[in-house]
Amino acid sequence: MGDLNHYVIRGGAKGHERLKVLSRVMHATSSALFDRARIVPGARCLDIGCGSGDITRELARRAGPKGAAVGADIDETKLQLARDETEKLGITNVEFRSIDIRERPETQEFDVVYARFLLTHLSDPVAAVDCFLEFLKPDGLVIVEDIDFSGCFVHPPSKAFDRYHEIYCSAVRKRGGDPNIGPRLPLMLNNAGLQNVEVMVVQPMGLEGEVKLLGPLTMEAIVDAAIAEQLTTNEEATEIIAALYEYATDSSTLAGTPRIVQSWGRKS
Repeated sequence: MGDLNHYVIRGGAKGHERLKVLSRVMHATSSALFDRARIVPGARCLDIGCGSGDITRELARRAGPKGAAVGADIDETKLQLARDETEKLGITNVEFRSIDIRERPETQEFDVVYARFLLTHLSDPVAAVDCFLEFLKPDGLVIVEDIDFSGCFVHPPSKAFDRYHEIYCSAVRKRGGDPNIGPRLPLMLNNAGLQNVEVMVVQPMGLEGEVKLLGPLTMEAIVDAAIAEQLTTNEEATEIIAALYEYATDSSTLAGTPRIVQSWGRKS
């Protein structure tokens, strides 16, 4: 999945806390996606780029006691935090592994391979999708969710948001990613040979609550990369973050996630 230094968004313990907020915000729409894609009891699921492990545990819940879920990441700090939380919850059909998807697995052991907000950060997402299939049994299911940052908006307009949008997209591109990869997903799955590819678009928004915190939390998480790429200064970034938090706490403003494209298909 690449080197940690390649990623725009901060990892480790601080990154873990942002991912917990993101998981709560995305729970309803990702759960609806799993309903549509039909993850069956007894399935073995692989969550690539598992982050906080919340979605891995949800996959395990759906797979049931006869199934299992594996969370894969390259950030060992996040993996250990996910293991600790899973152990405290008493969930036994989950494990977390450090897996590089570019290395061919010995067996095609999974019925479901899932990735959320991973492909946007990769320089070769098409090759990554091809790698997904190496982990998948015949007739297995690939499910991906990713962003289209061109569809990100707030209301009323905010200069701080506009600058955050510009910095985020520039930082992702400079690190080799695509901040607007979402619309590419269905064709990528088709071209990988998956059958019966389907697509859905979602965008959680709100006047109140954690969904509005994703902007300032993400800006905080990209500061190091943005400064390293000479896209902003620490002084400007601090001002943007403060303005985004102020905007988020105002119940007369509308904010939320970027547009999110969900797509899924079966290995023939």
